[in-house]
Amino acid sequence: MDFSEKRDLILNGKMTKVILTLSGPIMLNNFIQTIYNLADTFWVSQLGSTEVAAIQLVWPVIFFIMALGLGVSIGGTALISQYTGSHNLEEASDIAGQLLSFSFIFSLIFGILGGLSAPYIVKAMGGTGDLFYNATAFLRIIFFGMPTMFIFFSFNAIKQGLGDTVTPMKYGAYSVILNIILDPIFIFVLNLDIQGAAYATVLSRGLFASIAVYRLFTIPNGIKLNLSHLHINKDVLLKIVKVGLPSSIGQSTAALGFIVLNMFILSFGESTLTAFGIGNRINSLILMPAMGIGSALATVVGQNLGADNVDRAKLAVKTSAILSTIFLVIGGAIIFILSGYIIKFFNPTPEVLEQGTYYLKLISAALPLMGFFQIFIGTFQGSGHTISAMIITMGRLWGLRIPLIVIFKNFANLGPNSVWYAMILSNLIICLVGLGIYSTGRWQKKIIKKRSL
Repeated sequence: MDFSEKRDLILNGKMTKVILTLSGPIMLNNFIQTIYNLADTFWVSQLGSTEVAAIQLVWPVIFFIMALGLGVSIGGTALISQYTGSHNLEEASDIAGQLLSFSFIFSLIFGILGGLSAPYIVKAMGGTGDLFYNATAFLRIIFFGMPTMFIFFSFNAIKQGLGDTVTPMKYGAYSVILNIILDPIFIFVLNLDIQGAAYATVLSRGLFASIAVYRLFTIPNGIKLNLSHLHINKDVLLKIVKVGLPSSIGQSTAALGFIVLNMFILSFGESTLTAFGIGNRINSLILMPAMGIGSALATVVGQNLGADNVDRAKLAVKTSAILSTIFLVIGGAIIFILSGYIIKFFNPTPEVLEQGTYYLKLISAALPLMGFFQIFIGTFQGSGHTISAMIITMGRLWGLRIPLIVIFKNFANLGPNSVWYAMILSNLIICLVGLGIYSTGRWQKKIIKKRSL
């Protein structure tokens, strides 16, 4: 399906088909990334537990960096999708070019500073001895290779804004396959140990990020960039930053919040943290359809608002909510029934089994709430009202979940169940907040100006 056909589908096609067509590749891409993480962990684990611990130690830092890049890219997607919907492709091209330039310059500066600071970061996180050496070596390479990560995010954002979710999925898959091939070569054949895993990641991302960007300049599919689009344009750049900054703040503070959350959970004991970790891995798999639908919804809302079709944008939100609920009810029912077997497969320790089973049953019954959360995020991001998305992203974790854990732990005598109840209640309250923001109708106002005639 070429650009014009995809745009016509988004603006005029049957909404169920639109959402499923766009979200399917995103779901598959998320699944591919999960396989990549598992494969990466497998090869590194052959080196020893210290190397695995080193990656786990610095992962929150890497996640924080990724959140910054994703936040800016979200701003690009919102603007490109709305300009695409209004059929103003030259403006969309300007946004795409500036997004690439900003991402490269920002990540290059940030990467150099981070690479030089890697030893101090690892030391501040408590790394010592071999753990310090391995974590520093891995983190330094990831930092220096940060432009490859940010350019990939930018490419994905550009294509998603245009309504193309298949191409990013393909390049993501190619990158993962190459990384899986390079991991054992760099780690064992070239004897680079944990640094080999980092080099494999950077090289596989860098190669396909370069190819992907090259295609933006050579193959016209909605937009075709030229070098003039890369020249810094202050007005366009400020527009991207204005829309993307709240998303960056929301994503990055959420990443930091999960670090703090883990510290609170650990205060209940290692068994609770283990049960939480296993439950979250399962939970993330079941949530993939809802996350894919939420991401696809951002494009559909953006393009239809750009085309001044507010009613169709509302229909997209309603359809997405229904589809997400169906997927999550089915997935939640399966997890509820098999919860004990699932936890036992990963960790048969009686205490972990008891807590993990209870957590999975509780969270599976409330999964539709997470679906609504993803729908509100997609709606606000696609409409460009990223401050609303920031409010519910930060509010769920910092304003509700962490304080509720503290309250339940100290005043309700709930023990480890404090964590599970705080998660459910925070999801419920923030969905009500999201519904309130949605009901104001402010998200229906597009953030682009009409093209001058």
